Amino acid sequence: MSKQAIFIVAQQTFRDEELLEPKAILEQRGIRVKIASKTRHKASGKLGTEIEPDLALAEINPTESDALIFVGGSGSRQYFDDPEALRLASSFKVAGKLVASICIASSILANAGILMGKRVTGFPTEEENIINHGGEYTGMQVEVDGSVVTAKDPSAAKEFGEALAYLLEG
Repeated sequence: MSKQAIFIVAQQTFRDEELLEPKAILEQRGIRVKIASKTRHKASGKLGTEIEPDLALAEINPTESDALIFVGGSGSRQYFDDPEALRLASSFKVAGKLVASICIASSILANAGILMGKRVTGFPTEEENIINHGGEYTGMQVEVDGSVVTAKDPSAAKEFGEALAYLLEG
């Protein structure tokens, strides 16, 4: 049975390339991809991508997927303190599943309490929050530490997708 990954995007102003590039890489490798947002209503990227999410956050079941990936962009701030998003991140981590974020979305993982003692990257504006939650901020393009994968910004989207695919194939 093939692996499945869920990308979580903001309803508004997610970073298009931070979703589209890793998603394409995973699909090319035979990994099933679903997209989720707070609701199933249309989600819009900063650069104009429009997506009808497959799932609302409340419909995500950690036992049915192998990875949870938070996409960045200014809209992802809607999840920084969202109890449902933080619970999902934590439940995937506790279940030993892959948990990932790119750009400012690394603060979602920090706020969920799953970056303690992990080597982490993310957009530089999130460095202080990551450190305050026990993460070791590196500023690298991509960091893989156990089942946690983080990426710095849109320029790391392809490398992020490759790292995710590698781990999911393994």
